[in-house]
Amino acid sequence: MLNRRAVLAAALGGTAAILIDVPTQAATGSVRVDVSRLVQQGWGPNATLVKTELERALAGSGRAGSTLVVSVLRINMPSYSGGDAEETGGTTDGMESEARLIAADGRVLASYPIVSSSPASSGGAWFAPGFDARRLAAVVRTNAAWIRRYVGE
Repeated sequence: MLNRRAVLAAALGGTAAILIDVPTQAATGSVRVDVSRLVQQGWGPNATLVKTELERALAGSGRAGSTLVVSVLRINMPSYSGGDAEETGGTTDGMESEARLIAADGRVLASYPIVSSSPASSGGAWFAPGFDARRLAAVVRTNAAWIRRYVGE
C-alpha cells in the first residue's frame, strides 16, 4: 500500500521527496487514567506512580477526536527476594485494567479488558534501592503495551 510520501517520491523522481514531509496520520486523541480503585485498595502514593507511568506510556495513543480512558482495576505484586518461581512460590506481577475509547459525544466506541503480567525480576536487582517502584513501572508498561496493541497502535 502506497502512502503520500511514496507517491511524491515516485512523482518527483525520489530526490525532492526527501525535503517534503507529508504527515500520513491524523492527530491522536487524549488519554485519561483512573486509579481511584488503587487508592481504595490502599496503594497510596504508588497509585500516583501508576497513573504517571501509564499516561507517559500511552501518550499519543487513541484515535483522533476520541479519549482513551483507562481504569486500573487491580495490581498484584507478590513478595520477591530473587530466585526462581519454584523457590519463591510465584514471581509474576500482574495488572488488570479496562481501556475504553470514548467519542466526543460520550459514546463508548470500544472497550478492552486488559490482563497482563511481567516477571517480578523486571525491576532489576531485588536488593537495589527502588526495586519495587521499578517492578511496578515494568508491569504498568507491559499493560500499556497491550492497550496500545488493542487500540491499534
